Amino acid sequence: MIRLRFIHLLLLFPLCSAFAQDKTLSKEEAVVKALENNYGIEIAKSQIEIADNNASILNSGYLPTLTGTAGATYNNNNTTTEFPGQLDENNIPRPDISVNHAESQRYNGALNLNYTLFDGLGRFYNFKRLKEQYQLSTLQARETIENTMLQMFSVYFEIARLTENKNVQKQALEISNDRIKRAEYSFEYGQNTKLDILNAQVDVTNDSINLLNTDQQLANAKRDLNVILNQNLNEDYEVDTTVVFISKFQIVEFMDNAISNNVAILQTETNLNINAYDIKVNKSGYLPTVGLTGSYGWNRNQSPPSAFLSGTLFPGTNSSANSASLGASLTWNLFDGGGTTVRVKNSKITYANQELLRKQVELEVNRDMQNAMAIYENRLKIYQIQEQNVVTNQNNFERSREQFQLGSITSIEFRQAQINLLNAQTNKNLAKYDAKLAELQLLQLTGQLLNIEL
Repeated sequence: MIRLRFIHLLLLFPLCSAFAQDKTLSKEEAVVKALENNYGIEIAKSQIEIADNNASILNSGYLPTLTGTAGATYNNNNTTTEFPGQLDENNIPRPDISVNHAESQRYNGALNLNYTLFDGLGRFYNFKRLKEQYQLSTLQARETIENTMLQMFSVYFEIARLTENKNVQKQALEISNDRIKRAEYSFEYGQNTKLDILNAQVDVTNDSINLLNTDQQLANAKRDLNVILNQNLNEDYEVDTTVVFISKFQIVEFMDNAISNNVAILQTETNLNINAYDIKVNKSGYLPTVGLTGSYGWNRNQSPPSAFLSGTLFPGTNSSANSASLGASLTWNLFDGGGTTVRVKNSKITYANQELLRKQVELEVNRDMQNAMAIYENRLKIYQIQEQNVVTNQNNFERSREQFQLGSITSIEFRQAQINLLNAQTNKNLAKYDAKLAELQLLQLTGQLLNIEL
């Protein structure tokens, strides 16, 4: 028996599994391997991680922004200042003044802080919207896991059915081989003709071909399961052929609570919540935005010497400055051309459409559940009939074998009894697993596939 819990299926912690020493793949091991290795589930888990990151405080807009800037400038200049036509106090032409390798350096640094005190509650509702988006991603991952589990069990039970069919066909082949020996002994003692031996050989050939075909189908089904479990395609194993059905009372109880558990309905309700927040986010455009700004800056300048009008050099200077500022701002978009009004109207229409979609999904889920319940009950009845049919054909075969050994019936009549039993057994196997798959599909619709014992 295996119990699936969705909180574990999200794989927030590692799951460990290994094949049993006898190479029997139990249902529990198959589930764990699918959860650990299936590519679709891995992608779904990654989507949950993305939604979780988006719904964090770091993506909410509630935290301030702090930016830092810095700069440095270096100059090295050679300058010559000429005084054409000018004379000094001695009536001598004023000489040129040259300043070589005049270095200047400038350094600055600043920190700027911006914080939005109020934005019309837009970020508040957007943060709630991101939380709902995370919930939606979780539900989408759950849907992926449910579909994967249903696919995995479909293949798993097909392997189980083919395994049981193979055992039945092996028994049929053994019986046919025994017939050849009996026919040869009887022919040696003159109790029958060569025709009986030939008939037995034909039946052995047919049984051998049927067994080979079943072997091939079984190998293909195992490869299909290996793909779902993402393991070596040629991995070989046996499966558990035990099938246990849930009581009808429990299934009816699940159906009564399906509206609050079905993953499709839950997704539509989550989308409805997201659309409700979209309306509020768009309405925030009607309100003002209040923000705070703050900055701190530092500057340092190193200036080189320069020529002075008197013909002398003015010495270089060094200066440093620190500055701090704090401010507040209010921005109110009094009229944006009607853009905000259009967005609000459209978001309300989207919300109304989502309500209609939810009602449609609820109606479809109820229809699908009733159909699935009818199919499940029908297949259960077929399985019960096939079980009784096996008992009847088994008794008929045993009596036919006794009469055949006594020579009261022909080999053809005995072969017919054998075929009837073989068909009854394979039909019973098919009906058993068809009923179980119908049960799983019904459980998926009720939202309980991941919460039951299989």
